[in-house]
Amino acid sequence: MDEDQQHRHKDNLNHSHQQGHNHNHEGVFHSHAPAGKMKTAFFLTAVILVVEFAGGLISHSLALLSDAGHVLTDIISIGLSWFALRQSEKPSNTRMTYGYYRSGILAALFNGMLLILITIWILWEAYGRFRNPEHVAPLWMFISAGVGLLVNLYLGLGMRHDEDLNVRSAVLHMLGDASASAAVIVGGIIIAFTNWFVIDPVLSVLISILIAMGAWRIVKQTVAILMEGTPKGIDFDKVVSEMKSIPGVQDVHDVHIWSITSGKNALSCHVVINGDMTIHESQNVLRDMEHRLVHMGIGHVTIQAEDTAHPHDDSELCCTEELAHEH
Repeated sequence: MDEDQQHRHKDNLNHSHQQGHNHNHEGVFHSHAPAGKMKTAFFLTAVILVVEFAGGLISHSLALLSDAGHVLTDIISIGLSWFALRQSEKPSNTRMTYGYYRSGILAALFNGMLLILITIWILWEAYGRFRNPEHVAPLWMFISAGVGLLVNLYLGLGMRHDEDLNVRSAVLHMLGDASASAAVIVGGIIIAFTNWFVIDPVLSVLISILIAMGAWRIVKQTVAILMEGTPKGIDFDKVVSEMKSIPGVQDVHDVHIWSITSGKNALSCHVVINGDMTIHESQNVLRDMEHRLVHMGIGHVTIQAEDTAHPHDDSELCCTEELAHEH
C-alpha cells in the first residue's frame, strides 16, 4: 500500500485500540458485584426458612420440610456468595495478582456439592414415607409454601439478568424453591380433597430431582472454570481465525483462553508477525487484535509477538508442557 494508505491504516488501528481500551476497562473485565442484592436475599431467605420449617413441623409435610432443607442450603449458598462477592471487590495485590474473583467460584462449587447431599437426604426420607405414609395438614402447607413462593419469585426475578455465575447459582436456588413451593401448594390442594398422603413424598422426590439438576449444572460450570477450560460461549477456532485475519499476522500459536471468574475471560498467545515491521507498526497490529478480542468477550489479553525465526511447532495450536520447556 502507498504511504497515505499506511497512515490511514495506522490511524484506524489507533482508533480501534482506544475503543477497545475503553471497552476493556468499563465492561468486559472490571465490574462491581451486586453484594447489596445478595445481602437482601440472605435476610429474606432466612424468613422463608423459619416459616417453612415451622409449617413443615406443624403440618407433618415432608415436601415442606424438604423445601425448608433446600432453603437452608440457599441461606448457606447466599451467605457464601455474599461473602465471595465482597471479596471479589478487593483490588489485586502481589499475593493475589488476579484479585479475589475465584472466591466466588469456590463458593458456587461448595453450593453445588451441598445441594447434592441435600438431595440424598430428601430421597432417603421420601423412601420411608412411601413405606409408611404420614398424615399431612394441608392448610399449613398452603400458608408456608405461599410465603416461600412469593419471596423467592421476588428475589429470583429481580436478579435473573445478572451474568455473574455466583449470583446465577443463587437465582437458580431461588427459582427452584419457587417451583417447589408452587408444587407443595398444588399437592396440598390434592391432599385436602382426596386424603392421598402419598402425594407428599412424591413431591419430595420431584423437588430432589429439581435440586439435583441445578446442582449438576453449577458443579459442571465451576469445575470448568477451575480447570481453566475454554469459557462457555467462546468459540476457540473462531477466536484464532479472527486473530489470523488481521493484516500483518502470519500465524498464531500457544493459545490459551480461560475465565478468571464467570463473565471475565482472559487469553494469552504467541503471534508471529513480519520481522521487518517497526515496533510502532507491530504495536498497531497488537492493538487491533486486542480491540477485536474485546468484542468477542475476552477482556484481559496477553500477547507475545515474535517473528518467523522464533522456534515453535506449527502443528501445536495450544502449548503443551514439553513445548513450554523448549521455549
